[in-house]
Amino acid sequence: MNESFPSSEKLKSKILIEKLFSEGKYLKRYPLKLIYTPIGKGEINTHKTGVTVTKRNFKKAVQRNFIKRLMREAFRKNKYLVDNNLERKFALMFIYTGNEIPGYNKISTAVVELLKNLIVREKNNEE
Repeated sequence: MNESFPSSEKLKSKILIEKLFSEGKYLKRYPLKLIYTPIGKGEINTHKTGVTVTKRNFKKAVQRNFIKRLMREAFRKNKYLVDNNLERKFALMFIYTGNEIPGYNKISTAVVELLKNLIVREKNNEE
């Protein structure tokens, strides 16, 4: 099981990010929100993932960066859920919506539940 999170799996494309926010569907599990959209078949062979924290709730970059590190780590440890269970590739964006600095367990639990909900929703859409 590969638990790395290389640059090729990070969401950087402005076009893909715009598509994600304009056409994407979302799931919520406090304190996270997941926005996702399928990527065209021939375009990319891995899931593309990004994380963000609002500046409105956390003025200091140190706090935002800490929360983003937690979200990336939680996704990195649990990305096997989407890699093993979904046929299509997706662009994913995790948005932190809480007001307090969380612990890793809270973030990890929310990421796992969001990924499981994504799998269930997409399995139902394929049938």
